[in-house]
Order: sequence, then structure tokens, then C-alpha cells
Amino acid sequence: MSGQYIIAIDLGGQSAKIAIVDLDGQIRQKWSIHTNILDKGQHIVPDIIASIKDHLDLYQLEEKNLLGIGMGSPGSVNQQAGTVHGAFNLNWEDQQDLASAFHQAFDLPFYLENDANIAALGEQRQGAGHNQAHVVLITLGTGIGGGIIIDDQIYHGQQGSAGEVGHMILNKDSHIQCTCGRYGCFEALASATGLNNLAREYSQRFSGQSAIKEAIDSGQEVTAKEIIQASQDNDLFAQKIFDEYTSYLGQGCANLIDILTPACIILGGGISKAGDYLLKAVRAKCEQYVFKALEGQTEIVLAELGNDAALIGAAELVKTHERLTKA
Repeated sequence: MSGQYIIAIDLGGQSAKIAIVDLDGQIRQKWSIHTNILDKGQHIVPDIIASIKDHLDLYQLEEKNLLGIGMGSPGSVNQQAGTVHGAFNLNWEDQQDLASAFHQAFDLPFYLENDANIAALGEQRQGAGHNQAHVVLITLGTGIGGGIIIDDQIYHGQQGSAGEVGHMILNKDSHIQCTCGRYGCFEALASATGLNNLAREYSQRFSGQSAIKEAIDSGQEVTAKEIIQASQDNDLFAQKIFDEYTSYLGQGCANLIDILTPACIILGGGISKAGDYLLKAVRAKCEQYVFKALEGQTEIVLAELGNDAALIGAAELVKTHERLTKA
């Protein structure tokens, strides 16, 4: 492989993170730019390209020093064509041909992947997955994202959109509606939003004393972090919510283990910052639901790379494709 470095891009609705990564997966330089979604998002890619060129000049790097460019994007990604559609948080109403734009700007290989998949690849190669061949990443933020690694490769499925773990139904009788329109989705019950959904629902049935319940009943915004902290501080209302929440999260993990039996399930995203308090509860709940013949075969662990997972994954994507191309 020629080139000492890789340009890695993690495109999000608020910012685009960009890094120069070496072939050992170490981030050498990192910066971010605002994601300008005005005018149907037409400024996003030109802004990224201009920023990359500016920083290559700043760090005195030329294209001959680069192996390629890897990028993670929201939306449904066609990896072969290098296109994205359905990235509505970027204000992209139509399909976007990212590969053509980058190939016009740089004489370098360009590889595109869904943002959750690329974060999973980063954690699998350089983070909590410890290079295990079969890994699942669940990101617990305002929604639930997922990425599946099978035989050391991102699993895309028939149409390229595999890994939407947030929309498996966990409770068909739930009154909590998901953003997809259905009720009882994993995302509606076990994301940070889901934790708040459960708190609001349970506040109608709880008659005891609780600072969290009082805040909810008075119309205050209560964060998932505050609910979890209150649970740790022995707030009975918060403990009951957290118990139900981790029950759903454990059930979702058990379903994935039953179907895929990965070496590990990695929990990432903001909720995972609850650390061992979350992990202990989820592992215990998962044991209750998983098929007994598979019990103990999959480890549930916390993500290690934080916000760098997708950048490292983007670099790994380039390395993988270039190895295959040169083989």
C-alpha cells in the first residue's frame, strides 16, 4: 500500500469531524467544521473538501502521502456507487453522489459507509471489539443505531441497510410510539429518549415521593443522565424506571445474541457513560432472556473509542478496501 496517511470523515447533522489517521489507526490530527444544511445541504460536501485541502496545506501533505479517503454518513448508503439518500437531518432531499464530488476534488480512492456501521468497524478493529471477527455495536443516544460485523466485515444485508436494530419490536402492547410510527420499538424504549418515555409513562402510576417524578409532573425537562444518577442515589421512582429500561435493553441484546451469537455486543453512545452501573444491570437482564444454550457465549461491553470510533472506522474502511484491491 502506498501512502502513509488516510483522511477520515465522520459527517453528522451538527458538525463534520475530519482526521488524518496513520496506517496503525492512530489519529495524528483532528478538527471539525460546522455542517451547513442551508440550501438543501448543497454546501456540506464542498465545505468538507475545502477544509481537507486547507489542512493538507497546513500540515504540508500531498496526495502522494495519502492512501485514500473514508467517510461515514447518515442515511442509506450505496457503498459501491458512493451515494447517500434519506439523510434528512442533513437537509438532503435527493440522492447525493458523494463519490463523484470527492473524485473530482482528489485523485484518491474514496470509500463511503453508513455512520453507525463505520463506528462499529472502528470499535471492532481498534476498540472494545479487540479484533474479534463477530461484533455488534449498539449506540444509545436520542435514538438507537447499530452496526453488525460478521467475519471481520460490515454486514450490509440484501439492500445494504442491515443493522437497524433500533426498530425491532420489543413490546407490541406498548403505548410508547417510535419516530418510525410504530409502537414498542427498541429505540422507543431503550434509547435516551426511551428512558424519558418510560419515566413520563410511569409517573402517572407512581404515588411515592421522588424528586424526578416531581420534576416531570411540574413539566420540567429531565435528562436520562439525571434519571440514572437518581437511580444510583436510591430514588425509588428512578430505580423502577431504570429497572424497566435495562430490562428492555437486556431483551434487545438477548435477541441479537440469539440470532447472531457475536463474540461481543458493544454499548456506545451517551447512555453508555453510566458505565458499570448500566453494564451490570444489562448483563443480568440479558441472562434472563437469552436462549440458555447460548448463555455466556457473548460478552456485553462498553465502547472504548468514544467520538473517535467513526473516524477510526473510516480509516479502517480504506485500509480494508485497499488491501483487497491490491491483493
